[in-house]
Amino acid sequence: MNNKEALLTAITEHQQLIFKVASIYTDNVEDRNDLTQEIFYQLWKSFSSFNQKSTITTWMYRVAMNVAIYNLKTSKRKIKSVSLDEYPADISEADNTEMEEKWRLLRHHINKLNLLDKGIVLLYLENKSHQEIAQIIGISVSNVGTKLSRIKEKLKEQVSKQL
Repeated sequence: MNNKEALLTAITEHQQLIFKVASIYTDNVEDRNDLTQEIFYQLWKSFSSFNQKSTITTWMYRVAMNVAIYNLKTSKRKIKSVSLDEYPADISEADNTEMEEKWRLLRHHINKLNLLDKGIVLLYLENKSHQEIAQIIGISVSNVGTKLSRIKEKLKEQVSKQL
């Protein structure tokens, strides 16, 4: 399999991760579509430099998040809110309305986090290990643990104030 076929296969198998990253860093459909296309382009452009020191998904997350953050910085847009409505579908479709309400409240507070913390939470909710999050974000494993602990505490405080 040549490089182009390998990348197309990887994108097909893991396209949801690109859509999730684009969703968390944009606030409307047009911007989300533009960012998704830019991520696909950058993945295509940089695939030859993928050195296989990490998994393909780790590399794709890293490229996607770097493109998303760079895109925000260069456009100098401020995100007022970020919709996580599509994530995770299995919880929002649950019959338990109390659980749904708790998830909505948590999403509301996640939307208030800064860009880096939102990315860390997204990866955590994707069940990525601390090591994988560190590789994707570009920080140390211990820093991931510290940040996650602080984010969880902050979210717990904010949610408990509203309950």
